[in-house]
Amino acid sequence: MRGLEGKVALVAGAAPGNIGAATALRLAAEGTAVVAADLNEAAARAVVDEIRASGGKAIARAFDISDEASYKELVDTTINEFGRLDGLFNVAADLSPGTLAKDTDVLSVPIDVWRHTIDVTLTGYMYGIRHALPVMISQGGGAIVNTMSTSVWMGEETKVAYQSAKAGLYGLTRHTATLGGKHGVRCNSVAPGVILTGAALQNTTEEFRTEMLNSVRLARLGVPEDLAAMVAFLFSDDGAYVTGQTILVDGGANFT
Repeated sequence: MRGLEGKVALVAGAAPGNIGAATALRLAAEGTAVVAADLNEAAARAVVDEIRASGGKAIARAFDISDEASYKELVDTTINEFGRLDGLFNVAADLSPGTLAKDTDVLSVPIDVWRHTIDVTLTGYMYGIRHALPVMISQGGGAIVNTMSTSVWMGEETKVAYQSAKAGLYGLTRHTATLGGKHGVRCNSVAPGVILTGAALQNTTEEFRTEMLNSVRLARLGVPEDLAAMVAFLFSDDGAYVTGQTILVDGGANFT
């Protein structure tokens, strides 16, 4: 894609088998220098090792997306290492079975689970934008992509905290697009449907995946590389006139 060669991108939430890792690999293949960050530094390092083995440029860092000082340090590290920041992909989330099992409905969700989910998936994304946006404005441009979810449109009976946090990103994305637009900074969101990440393959049955396939309009379920391609487009010069949008990458499961 045009304009990715020589740029610098920060992928906040990159571990093997997930959307962040696929995006880091795709961006590196396009000639972008990548900072792969994750709560688990060993996981981020595994992604970086794969990038470097293919001739790409990348570094790995650990960070806690729910801690503003940690996110600020991550942005500062990116600038210190590469001198600029052209793309920020907010993709980190706590999708551990323990957390998701406790994220029930509005009548019963434990307050600590609610707060933790909001801290990670909404406030954490805001921290990244808060510290990356001034850098992008000062250098005259950049692109930010947040990861939403099609669960926002589904209105599921459970996972109230997750749905609420993801829905909040709609407003955060449009606000950021408005604030940064005249300074050359674009902000969009991608909303995945059912994506066959490593965790999804491990934690779902073939029966469930067949049922999910019946809900989409294409002949297969999504894979992390599908999201990676969309993020790469939004970071590239080919996406230069797209901002403030939420793009569903769900095989046509939802028409909005």
